[in-house]
Amino acid sequence: MAILQAIAPFFIVKSIHASVSFYVEKLGFEVEYMAPDETPFFAIVGRDHISLFLKEIAAHIAPTPNHSRHSWARWDAFIYTEDPDDYYEELVAKGLDFHQPLRDTPDGLRGFEVYDADGYVLFVGKPRGLAYQ
Repeated sequence: MAILQAIAPFFIVKSIHASVSFYVEKLGFEVEYMAPDETPFFAIVGRDHISLFLKEIAAHIAPTPNHSRHSWARWDAFIYTEDPDDYYEELVAKGLDFHQPLRDTPDGLRGFEVYDADGYVLFVGKPRGLAYQ
């Protein structure tokens, strides 16, 4: 039986440079790939075992985060970490603004929410009491 190893969300962005800068400077990601060389419009950014695909398509095609279509659909990506408290403190030290601070949620999670440069909402955390396998 095949074992799935990872998933990489694919976000349409307004400016590839602004988006990449946010992930690198604010969240501590690295640029894994960016193309084409002269006028890049596509990038893969990542940290540890996760990656995000970012693509700037055209000026008239805007990012469409989930919450902009349905207010109850807040998140665009769930980033699992075994230690949300530690990552939160790292980001606080960088001066990051949070959409929701670190907390225990009513639905059994511990984590925080961040808006990226295009308004996508990233939840970073884990289910309380669950060790990831």
